[in-house]
Amino acid sequence: RQSGLAEGLKATVVFEKEFRNADALRGLETFSHIWLIWGFSENEREGWSATVRPPRLGGNVRKGVFATRSPYRPNPLGLSCVRLDGVENTADGLVLNISGADLMDGTPIYDIKPYLPLTDCRADAVDGFAAEVKDYSVQVVLPNELADKFPAEKRATLIKILSDDPRPAYQDDENRIYGFGFAGYEIKFSVKDGVLTVKDILKTD
Repeated sequence: RQSGLAEGLKATVVFEKEFRNADALRGLETFSHIWLIWGFSENEREGWSATVRPPRLGGNVRKGVFATRSPYRPNPLGLSCVRLDGVENTADGLVLNISGADLMDGTPIYDIKPYLPLTDCRADAVDGFAAEVKDYSVQVVLPNELADKFPAEKRATLIKILSDDPRPAYQDDENRIYGFGFAGYEIKFSVKDGVLTVKDILKTD
């Protein structure tokens, strides 16, 4: 839902050929974190609304679009702070290995900037209405027979993602089976009384 919530999420930033210039990355490896400016490529739509319904507020409360991080914006741009694990030389040129990204595979990235703790981190910042739900989470039950179907090195990250409750917040049907794709698998689950139970894990690629 936001960058950094699941630090175990690994991703790679690959540059288009015209930007595969080592000079453009000179010095970036000295920073621990970077900002990514990217596009909500799967949420493009015509027109926009001045108000949206943030999922974490249950999907029933309207807030101004510029007071939220909704993907449905006049200009569908996202902003993520991620950990820079390293700059690697590959067959695709130099790539950035990162952790904690909240991006889909293939998300277009428009710009990269270093994260500067002195100016980018404000100790006196206030969470606004987001503070009302910042501690929300669900208990996760992952049966052993299903856990064995998923790569061991990625299980902790999967559980973290599930604990953040990936359902649309306006849906609360304890009999419904929800699903989402992650790491080449389709994860099926249900939620009842604050407990999320994984029902099945299916390999998709």
